[in-house]
Amino acid sequence: MKTEQWSANLALAFSQQPTGRSALTRNVHTGPLLVQKPLYPEGPAVCHATILHPPSGIAGGDELNIAVTVHEAAHAVLTTPGATRWYKANGKPASQTVTLRVDAGARLDWLPLENLIFEQADATNDTHIHLAAGAHAIGWDCYQLGSVVTQGHWQAGRITLHSTLHYDGKLVWTEAGQVDAQHPIRRRGAGLAQFPLMATIWSVGPVIGAEQMAQMTESLPWTDRLRAGASQISLDATTSLILVRALGTHAEAVRQLMIRCWQHLRPLHLGTTAVPLRLWRT
Repeated sequence: MKTEQWSANLALAFSQQPTGRSALTRNVHTGPLLVQKPLYPEGPAVCHATILHPPSGIAGGDELNIAVTVHEAAHAVLTTPGATRWYKANGKPASQTVTLRVDAGARLDWLPLENLIFEQADATNDTHIHLAAGAHAIGWDCYQLGSVVTQGHWQAGRITLHSTLHYDGKLVWTEAGQVDAQHPIRRRGAGLAQFPLMATIWSVGPVIGAEQMAQMTESLPWTDRLRAGASQISLDATTSLILVRALGTHAEAVRQLMIRCWQHLRPLHLGTTAVPLRLWRT
């Protein structure tokens, strides 16, 4: 059983080479956090990298820091090989901070798999996105609170979330919140409505027309097992932020919904067809 607490840092940068290839040009890590060898399933213009955390879970006292920079004209896709597990805190909160920076003309897909919040976890997850004017990016986060097969799902613990998105140096989206396992917001219709899973998909790119936006919104599910809604925020005359919120009862259904949203938005915002990663099918 792990008894010590771990601090891990990972700093990555991607740059376009003279040949047009997007390359991993910076890869610095300390502690148990690293990336696999970059792959090119979409061709040399798009660099895929998988972030690994060998302990396979985050326990009380652990601190993870991930910083990603995508330089001008490069395109990076980042994911994880499996869910991130947040274990029992034992009186020591755990944290992960993700900072994403995308330069003008660069593109990023930030696609980690879901976070599993175990009983008595005390988890803090901060995500800070900095996009230059003309940068395009899409990403998501998903959280499962407790076990989907246990009545009440999650009996004890706490999760603190903070997300910010800056575009062209201006803060355009921020939200912060803390959910305690026993907080009434988990049961309220205006809150989590007793769903154990919650997810957010965000995407920045060209403004989507009202008719196409309405079609997307109407295509989203609204059932007792899976529901979602979408909104669009204008960032400038030609650029917008799309937010999709989802609640669900099973991780696989929420994941498939997130992938469908990504497949729909990636061509519109990043100008690239979205083919599900092979890693997601293993």
